[in-house]
Amino acid sequence: MITTDILSAILVSGIVLGSGYALMASGLSLVWSTLGIFNFAHGVLMTLGAYVAWTVSDRAGLDLGLATGIAVSAAALVGVGILIERVVVRPFYDHRDILLITVMTTLAAMMFIQKGIQLIWGARLKQLAPIIPGKVRLFETTISAQETLLIVVAPLLLGALWLFLGYSRIGRGIRAVGQNPDSARLIGIDVSRLFIITFALSAVLAGLTGVLLGSVRLLTPEFGSDPLVKSLIVVIFGGLGSLSGTIVAAYLIGLLEAALVFLVGIYWAPSIIFVLLILVLLVRPQGLLGKVVH
Repeated sequence: MITTDILSAILVSGIVLGSGYALMASGLSLVWSTLGIFNFAHGVLMTLGAYVAWTVSDRAGLDLGLATGIAVSAAALVGVGILIERVVVRPFYDHRDILLITVMTTLAAMMFIQKGIQLIWGARLKQLAPIIPGKVRLFETTISAQETLLIVVAPLLLGALWLFLGYSRIGRGIRAVGQNPDSARLIGIDVSRLFIITFALSAVLAGLTGVLLGSVRLLTPEFGSDPLVKSLIVVIFGGLGSLSGTIVAAYLIGLLEAALVFLVGIYWAPSIIFVLLILVLLVRPQGLLGKVVH
């Protein structure tokens, strides 16, 4: 029998999962909508952001405080995002098979960075100190204050991203490039510069997700692998190129996963989510809020 306490636990767990997926997938969706490619190094950027923050803030590292760790992590991810765009993506912009080629090059970048993380930090488990320690009672369910922070911060960051894309000059330029890069060039938009900004912004979103989740989950070199897979599902389910669709899909999949974990267990839940995704795409190939392509 499903009680009120169980429903509350499923709801809260689903919102926590959805918040993490929304932050992670928004960066992936941003790169797709602007450049038309999937960045398979996105997950390992989440891992790198968490490890850099741990190194700067933790007593086992430099012990400079978590705020400094977050700032240094964001700055480092900007640099790595730019490097990925310049080295493994930019050489293939004019290639007719750019989508397939960048799948291979970003996968190569992912493996290179992942092995670098293991070489530098080792394979031993690590964990970031929580930004806000303690427990919080929410909807008759007790969760960590860090998870509550994720629930609050994710919509704020996503709202800031929406405002940036909709009302800033750079954001409107990114949207214009995503709609038609050739037309954007004709009206004087520096497309190359906006590609760099897009990758940097996407990397920072991944890194912040890693920092927020790094005190909830244990850090390993494969820390970002599962969130990357879930983010791909979210982006496709929500509709390629639709940021709003990505956010809606993230929370729906988070709630669905929480319910399935309770009903069928943690091992079967991912398989059922994949099956449901296929069924939805058979009925609506463009995703929840994606546009029909003729």
